[in-house]
Amino acid sequence: MIVLEKFQKTDFNQLINWINSEQLLKNWAGDLFRFPLTEASLDWYIADTNEPGISDAYVYKAVDTPSGDVVGHISLGGISYKNSSARISRVFVDRVNHGGKGFCQQMIKAVLKIGFEELNLHRIALGVYDDNPQAINCYHKCGFKTEGVSRDIMLYEGKWRSLIEMGILENEWRELVGTQC
Repeated sequence: MIVLEKFQKTDFNQLINWINSEQLLKNWAGDLFRFPLTEASLDWYIADTNEPGISDAYVYKAVDTPSGDVVGHISLGGISYKNSSARISRVFVDRVNHGGKGFCQQMIKAVLKIGFEELNLHRIALGVYDDNPQAINCYHKCGFKTEGVSRDIMLYEGKWRSLIEMGILENEWRELVGTQC
């Protein structure tokens, strides 16, 4: 079972070690960071996060409770209290040591619970690159619907990547609670 805990400076080195290639960095954060990931860039990333009423972002590490291992990273940001919406971003599961165990779905379920039950949001969205079928499958299993595609949004190593926009509404999530996600 996954629990989400605040991502802190003490977690920087683990994330830096996980994001050990430019391709992983692009998959994780698009153009938000430059490779290699650094402690200074992560300091900026977590500045003023996880502070209710102050921040528009919550940045988490995902902890597997039976083992105590940190297995991933996820954030819920772009929070608009006026529009009761947010965006999941920077989802990462350590596939080398923890891949194929359903952690992505558990992380998404945990962050949706925070968004819909604690923050009382109506809508949560995310974007995923079209060449990441594992993530797309995970999000569909958790109830996300494809809402559109931003075609050829990123040029990386001479190839264009498109961004699939997905979203889930509170009532859709509530219907799924206790089922597949």
